Amino acid sequence: MKTRLLFLSVPLALVAVLAAGCGGGGGSSAVPADSIAKVNGTDITKTTFNALLTVAFARYQSQGQAPPKVGTPAYSQLRDQAVSFLVQEEELTQEGNKLGVAVSQKDIDARLALIRKTYYHNSEKQLEAALTKDHINLAELEQYNLRPTLLSEKLEAKVTKNIKVSSAAALKYYNQNKTSFTTPKTREVRHILVSSKGLAQTIYTKLKNGASFATLAKKYSKDTGSAQQGGKLCVAHGGSSGACQQTVPPFDEAAFSLKTGQTSQPVHSVYGWHIIQALGAVKPAHTQTFKEVESQIQSNLAQQQKQVSWSAYLAKLHKDFTGKVSFQAGYQPVTTTTPTVTAPPTTTG
Repeated sequence: MKTRLLFLSVPLALVAVLAAGCGGGGGSSAVPADSIAKVNGTDITKTTFNALLTVAFARYQSQGQAPPKVGTPAYSQLRDQAVSFLVQEEELTQEGNKLGVAVSQKDIDARLALIRKTYYHNSEKQLEAALTKDHINLAELEQYNLRPTLLSEKLEAKVTKNIKVSSAAALKYYNQNKTSFTTPKTREVRHILVSSKGLAQTIYTKLKNGASFATLAKKYSKDTGSAQQGGKLCVAHGGSSGACQQTVPPFDEAAFSLKTGQTSQPVHSVYGWHIIQALGAVKPAHTQTFKEVESQIQSNLAQQQKQVSWSAYLAKLHKDFTGKVSFQAGYQPVTTTTPTVTAPPTTTG
């Protein structure tokens, strides 16, 4: 069950969601006394800033730590992150207004319902318990995680909606990276791993006399991962493929040279001594056809292009707001956050 809310796992790591950059500008005289900054004519109040710090401080409390004290480097860093977050959120809000993008309470409720269903078995009590454990309330979760995350997502979707990858582009990628669409040959086997050759030989003899492989694997094998499955595992030659794993050379050679149903003599590897039995035929290597992977390639390439486009958009937004942001004395961040497209998760376990 999920019991914690990750959006505060690092105090004010949320700044990464809206890292469009803080445009520097006019002096503190342009900012009212009850505000920390002015963004293109819109004030960010000290009340809002203090509320955000309260949420950040709650994270320290939930971890049994004291919040940083005013005047310490840790506090200065936290203050800068909070100011940057609020300025960047306001920049994106203003940009969203231009593009007809906004976050409604209906949007927030839908995301909250998804979180509740995915992580808390649709239990309001479990969600409330997680909030209580992090020393925050539902309104703070909505204001400082869900709303900015959704705003970023909706703006990104708007900005990148026309990005599509043609079949020709996908085919070019396929031809240039065909080896990545090839699965190696695989085989289902089972084995028993022990430390000494003598014990391996004893087990081999028992098997030849009709003993149960699965029973001996559970009793003797040092490979605890496969032992409880009667020694079963899927091996792949030359690389992993799904649940089939590449093994060390001596094991690999034996596993793929056995006839189906045949049991090997003890095989030595860096892990010890193996007795290997082939359970099925070798499945040959297979290269997926372009048609089998075309849609996957188009989706992956489109996502990559959208990330590049979104990053470029945020960089441009930072440039556009340069000179349109003023800070109250003592609140201007020491460094400017670099644009990024990383968004924080909303829940964790």
